[in-house]
Amino acid sequence: MDREGHCQETLALIGGYDPLTLSRIVEEKVTKPSLEGQLRRYYRFRPTRFYGGIFTADAVGCNLRCIFCWSFRHVVNMELGRFYSPKEVAKILIDGARRRGFSKVRVSGAEPTIGRGHLIELIEELEGSGLLFILETNAILLSDKNYARDLARDHIHVRVSLKGTTPEQFSKLTGAKEEGFFLQLEGLRNLLESGASVHVSAVISFSKEEEVSQLLERLRELDPTLVRDFEPELVVLYPSVRERLRKARITPEIAVMPDGSLVSGKI
Repeated sequence: MDREGHCQETLALIGGYDPLTLSRIVEEKVTKPSLEGQLRRYYRFRPTRFYGGIFTADAVGCNLRCIFCWSFRHVVNMELGRFYSPKEVAKILIDGARRRGFSKVRVSGAEPTIGRGHLIELIEELEGSGLLFILETNAILLSDKNYARDLARDHIHVRVSLKGTTPEQFSKLTGAKEEGFFLQLEGLRNLLESGASVHVSAVISFSKEEEVSQLLERLRELDPTLVRDFEPELVVLYPSVRERLRKARITPEIAVMPDGSLVSGKI
């Protein structure tokens, strides 16, 4: 990890940053303008087993510093990978999905809503391909209603991934201000109002049963279908994740080892 990475890891542990401010800082590092549209950094393209098989573009940079993130290295080291145009990414995704018989594509490993121009043009390039684009996002930048409206398209499904189940837990796990938790919910509300196809997942590894119930009640107030389609997430204890949790003295209630076995109350 470079010096910048160390500084940002420290930031994640001591907390108190504004995700919207961090979004702007990160965007300056992982995007740049060009005649081919806004370029974005990616570090790999790969087939994955999720969603029954999906071709994935892994990007660099995020507006959160989740202590449990499997891709933390590519979140804080924003010089990794190289810049690609929206058209280049779309072609790689389409060709990769068709070679493997997949019907879905996505951007992962980072926060794909950073670089709005790039994402919207990528989505437009994918239109007519017959592929479903699954947008995995923390929805913080979708607190902008106009941005959320841009994602209400037939070939897009949005998976909003909430980081924890309460504002306090969100701050503890991400290092961000508690207000960031409510920005996620505001983004989700905007997506619902825009008519976008959406479901919610949430990291519940660090939550008590009553905290999960509290979150589900919040979601029910927004739309009862969010509870019906709710996707609980468990943290995978990769070695780097376990080390960060140890340093922060945070122990999950329940988690998953890399071999798929469940563990509780230990790291």
